[in-house]
Amino acid sequence: MKIDFANLTKAYQEHSSEFEKAVLDVMSSARYILGKETDELEASLQDYVQTDYALGVSSGTDALLLAMMALGIRGGDEIITTPFTFIATAETIACLGAKPVFVDIDEETFNIDASRIENAITEKTKAIMPVSLYGQMPNLDEINKIASKHNLAVIEDAAQSFGALYKGKRSCSATTIGCTSFFPAKPLGCFGDGGAVFTKDQELYDKMKAMRVHGQEERYTHKYIGMGGRLDNLQAAILNIKLRHYEKDIERRQNVAEKYTEQLSSHVSTPNIKEDRTSVWAQYTIRIKNREQLQARLKEAGIPTAVHYPIPMHLQECFAYLGHKKGDFPVSETCAAEVMSLPMNPYLTNDEIKYITSNLIKHL
Repeated sequence: MKIDFANLTKAYQEHSSEFEKAVLDVMSSARYILGKETDELEASLQDYVQTDYALGVSSGTDALLLAMMALGIRGGDEIITTPFTFIATAETIACLGAKPVFVDIDEETFNIDASRIENAITEKTKAIMPVSLYGQMPNLDEINKIASKHNLAVIEDAAQSFGALYKGKRSCSATTIGCTSFFPAKPLGCFGDGGAVFTKDQELYDKMKAMRVHGQEERYTHKYIGMGGRLDNLQAAILNIKLRHYEKDIERRQNVAEKYTEQLSSHVSTPNIKEDRTSVWAQYTIRIKNREQLQARLKEAGIPTAVHYPIPMHLQECFAYLGHKKGDFPVSETCAAEVMSLPMNPYLTNDEIKYITSNLIKHL
């Protein structure tokens, strides 16, 4: 049996006629940049997340950049974040000349450990950027409480958690600014690059909307230093369709995750989803000791796996200038050496799930 990790082909085939019509509509109208499809998507995203403002942007990475630019983050500022994440989180901080300040993670959820944040705050700290890793949001009540006490902004990097809930609140709705990605392999993915920013602050929204188009509020009149961060209207058209079916996809991902946990929990360390939260299962990530050997055996059986992420940010060569060394963030380092993600998509069948779990257990 050959397993597809994300099954993007099936994601297209399931609603192909809708996609093709929507794309042809955009092409025939020549509305390639912004347009009514983007307007429709932003209204739908705003309604789904239950926030005041939503803005489609060119990628999840650009969403993070735009959020920090609107908050006035500049050289010398410090942003507290996690070392156990994709490079874009810390990379965007560094791109603005600010300093990523790492705080170790909670071993149960892989998210930033809120109890460690306050010790990392200095007079240069301007924001906290928690990551909702693998599909589950972190302890945002505690993070927001700390931020309020120290007059800091909170930017949720929700690239993997769009649609997840924290105490009834949607991911992207519970912080100063929420940022997400619509990269094709995300739970809600388009067929190229795309992302969005969310806020309840009209001033921040107005700034981000202008900064998305090179800082202009009127054509060729530039109020801010901005960027070319607009969402491709073809991708907006695709996302409009996918968003209409998204709750069904989340349910199916949850069903896959439940079956994985049922069949694996007595054999390996399976994901821990807190009772006050849900996950959208961007990844189903277990922890094991013999990772490389197990990956090789599963590959031989036609089962792809992935490691998100093998090297924590503080040990990446590009962040050597920060002066960190091995042992500085031990929980992140331990998890990085043990995590392994199994195939996760809404289309995995019971037979495929059983094939994956039985092979995994056999080769532990």
